[in-house]
Amino acid sequence: MSLSSPLSSPFSSLTSLGWDAAWEAEFAPHAEQGLVPGRVVRVDRGQCDVMTADGIVRADTAFVTPHDPLRVICTGDWAAVEAAGNPRYVKTYLPRRTAFVRSTSSQRSEGQILAANVDHAIIAVSLAVELDLGRIERFLALAWESGAQPLVVLTKADLVPDPVTLAHLVQDVETTAPGVDVLTVSSHTGEGTDVLAAVVAGGTSVLLGISGAGKSTLANALLGADVMEVRATREVDGKGRHTTTTRNLLALPGGGVLIDTPGLRGVGLWDAEAGVGQVFSEIEEYAARCRFHDCAHEAEPGCAVLAAVGSGELPERRLESYRKLMRENQRIVAKTDARLRSEIRRDWRLKSAEGRANYAAKRSGRA
Repeated sequence: MSLSSPLSSPFSSLTSLGWDAAWEAEFAPHAEQGLVPGRVVRVDRGQCDVMTADGIVRADTAFVTPHDPLRVICTGDWAAVEAAGNPRYVKTYLPRRTAFVRSTSSQRSEGQILAANVDHAIIAVSLAVELDLGRIERFLALAWESGAQPLVVLTKADLVPDPVTLAHLVQDVETTAPGVDVLTVSSHTGEGTDVLAAVVAGGTSVLLGISGAGKSTLANALLGADVMEVRATREVDGKGRHTTTTRNLLALPGGGVLIDTPGLRGVGLWDAEAGVGQVFSEIEEYAARCRFHDCAHEAEPGCAVLAAVGSGELPERRLESYRKLMRENQRIVAKTDARLRSEIRRDWRLKSAEGRANYAAKRSGRA
């Protein structure tokens, strides 16, 4: 059912936030218990703001604060809230359709959920500074893994007046983001904002990027008002300060819902092997033609990936980035997967034994 289709339930006013017939059916058992649905628009310090059919209510999340950080209440969740009380409590939330998760920068390497039930992951990248293609690939891997459709938005396009230079930059990003639309936008001139507004009108979008990428300015352009605070970036390095400090869910005037997020200093992977494979889909296609099914694309004979690098079909930078993200993801998964840790240690022991044997053979040969 379309987001704008009328529903017969008393909660039909929530359709502008993404409520549909499937959510209504999912919520039916909770409605029988006297609970009311609402979408979480903000979470902070054990409480959250929930938009219900009767407006925003402040609710306590004490009943949904498990030890697993991936199961805590999150912006974008559909919550089951007590119909009355002071304070009111969120009793549970509906199963998530999608979830954008990253690894925290802490030594524990826990997963952190940034947004739930997202249809589009908008990755904002500033053209005011040199493109960091590796960072774009990281964001894309997390976006694909979340289940959302990624979209790369190159902001501050007015700062690149030469159309030829701009075209080259767009081409570089398109090569980095196979299967993903790349849109140039200028909040200053309005270029591209109408196209972006049409894209986000079809569901829930999360706005991602580092500080200084122009996310708050972009959000204001979509909202048609200066709702989000904007600060200037430093002229020295083009970096910005955090203007958005929490994740906020906002209904857009042209339809759709936007979740604005703080600038992310770190973009750590969290069990995102499928997402990495999607970002580097051309490498996965070459790998399918390798002589050995477990080819590591290092020095094996008959490696189609290395052959593509040698012929110039595949940029070496892409292969190095692929290796880096796959190794990082494997380390993260190994910290929570005992079986994988055992496999990694076994492979390491085998490679060490092979190395010692080769070294001994060389020494005996010289002797």
